[in-house]
Amino acid sequence: MNADRHAGRPWQHWRLFFDIWLAARMLPFRIRGKSFAQILAAADNGTADDYPQLPLAVISRYVRKAVRNPVVMRDRRCLRAGLVGYEYLRRSGYQPELHFAVDEATVDSNRLSAHCWVSVAGEEVINRHKDGQVTIYVHRAAAPGLQGKRFDLA
Repeated sequence: MNADRHAGRPWQHWRLFFDIWLAARMLPFRIRGKSFAQILAAADNGTADDYPQLPLAVISRYVRKAVRNPVVMRDRRCLRAGLVGYEYLRRSGYQPELHFAVDEATVDSNRLSAHCWVSVAGEEVINRHKDGQVTIYVHRAAAPGLQGKRFDLA
């Protein structure tokens, strides 16, 4: 049913895929030298109606295609997919959650093993949670009526 509704507008799909592909290529430059908070704020760019009501499966597939075979960030593929996927799911009107986890076995080692994935309504849609990892942070999209508003929590 969703595919039928969007079949007459293939330009939306091409535009979305191109935007996701470009965002995946530019991500290493967008986040270089930024703090974790600044990186998450960048993922909250755009509005929830940039790509209205495009199917979740289409967006997830385009993100997977856009992040495969990276030239840079080869060892951070899940971060690239997570940040790009989170941003474009949010810009399509969904309320995604970006999860970050670490492998408990590597906490005391010189090299920490971490992973991230995106879920919508509790379902993992981009990347998957890995066994043996503990979630340390979940970044949630603002409710549609609150996007773009700043709050002082002091």
